Amino acid sequence: MPKHKIIISADVPGVGDSLRSFLRRVIRTALDEEGVEAPCEINVLVTGDGGIHQINLDMRGVDAPTDVLSFPMFDLTPGDKPQPGDADPATGLVPLGDMCISLERAKAQAKEYGHSNRRELAYLAVHSTLHLLGYDHLDEGPMKAQMREREEAVLGALGITRREKA
Repeated sequence: MPKHKIIISADVPGVGDSLRSFLRRVIRTALDEEGVEAPCEINVLVTGDGGIHQINLDMRGVDAPTDVLSFPMFDLTPGDKPQPGDADPATGLVPLGDMCISLERAKAQAKEYGHSNRRELAYLAVHSTLHLLGYDHLDEGPMKAQMREREEAVLGALGITRREKA
């Protein structure tokens, strides 16, 4: 059994076992590449623009859809790792946080950027996982550069290139 538990739910069509398996592999790879040793749990909702718009409004007060939202359970800084002592005693897993991905937005962005839906979904899942681990891109300088470098490293470990075509 994998050490990390990735729970994927969906409220839109088109999210089958293959996509769920792919997202789990991407997220686990991101955790492994970041050296996360403690077994973690992440909840993922795959939704559409309407669903993510409502979540964005309810949780952040932003009245617009977006591609991905991340809700970390811990206030980590890049390079920090969740610790075994943070685990839920009932499950033995660290509840790292939640992510929401708009499948509709991912497909539109893949088309816009000229690469595959698979690459865009992987990017969004890695991006969100890094947010759960404390990375951010609030500035256009070092923080953003650090996050982009880690995103590319994880995608590279998965063998997913920036220009992967559909």
